[in-house]
Amino acid sequence: MTDQDYRRALDAAVREYEELGERRRQIDQRLAELGHTIGTLSKLLGLTPTVPMGLTDAVRLVMRAGVPMTPIEVRDRLQAIGFDVSKYANDIAAVHTILKRLNDSGELRFVPRAVGKHQYTWNRPVTAVALGPDILRYMREAANEREAMHATEDSPPRRPRRPRGRR
Repeated sequence: MTDQDYRRALDAAVREYEELGERRRQIDQRLAELGHTIGTLSKLLGLTPTVPMGLTDAVRLVMRAGVPMTPIEVRDRLQAIGFDVSKYANDIAAVHTILKRLNDSGELRFVPRAVGKHQYTWNRPVTAVALGPDILRYMREAANEREAMHATEDSPPRRPRRPRGRR
């Protein structure tokens, strides 16, 4: 195989990697939406889940929507989907504890705001560790080349995408 063959194979792998990452984000978003819908409809029908969900999984479900939320908003969203938070002596303290643990594990990201308004958001999957700086640079350059090949004189220039990850 020639260098050119390896580059074509790498280009194909990079494209598939990016497409799968985008599909994963779309699937996570849809799963969160469906979870909310199922919880709300079950509550409206007076049904109780056959497999009870723990607080941690319920918080994950609520947070997967990707919308930054305060602990109080998380508690309110849990109640809205039919999760019974009344079984906790201090429901907001329990939610705070779960949010902090999920933040420590890297599943959530803490978003500092004004005093008392701190939020958490779902931490999008970061680029796999196996991709080193050289490959990431190559991916960006390949993406820029693909974008340039598809550009026409009539189309406005697109803004470059910012890399996602922890800040």
